[in-house]
Amino acid sequence: MTRQEINEKLNGVFREVFDDDTITVNDATTAKDIEDWDSLAHLTLVGSIEDEFSIKFTLGEINGFKNVGEMMDAMEKKLS
Repeated sequence: MTRQEINEKLNGVFREVFDDDTITVNDATTAKDIEDWDSLAHLTLVGSIEDEFSIKFTLGEINGFKNVGEMMDAMEKKLS
């Protein structure tokens, strides 16, 4: 799966979790950029991403993500 394919699918997950069809994420997107992205929403988001992509993040990975780009980097490694 290419990074572009991951990004497209990831946008769908974000739109579903936050119930907002206008959300478009990129490498630089952070929780500050999405109004409802709090700690509870983060857990829901991570779970939805893991389900959608059939992957599992470690706690260290989850805590280390500073932006969507770092999340996609980890996803690329797991999906390759």
